[in-house]
Amino acid sequence: MAVFEAIAIVIHIILSLAVVALVLLHSGKGGGLSDVFGGGMSTSSLGGSTVVERNLDRLTVIVGVLFGVSTFVLTFLLNS
Repeated sequence: MAVFEAIAIVIHIILSLAVVALVLLHSGKGGGLSDVFGGGMSTSSLGGSTVVERNLDRLTVIVGVLFGVSTFVLTFLLNS
């Protein structure tokens, strides 16, 4: 069981770092780190988000959900 716990902890750490990095890539009111990758180029009159921003949003949600799942898995593994 110790091997599964170690693997779950490593996955959890990787996911937590990924969530932090993805949240930092989002642009705030005045732009953010996403401008470096082309996310701040939405100067259209419609005010819509670019493809990069939508994909970043989707990826952030997916990684966030995986982080939540890994939190529950760790909770059950370490308490049993």
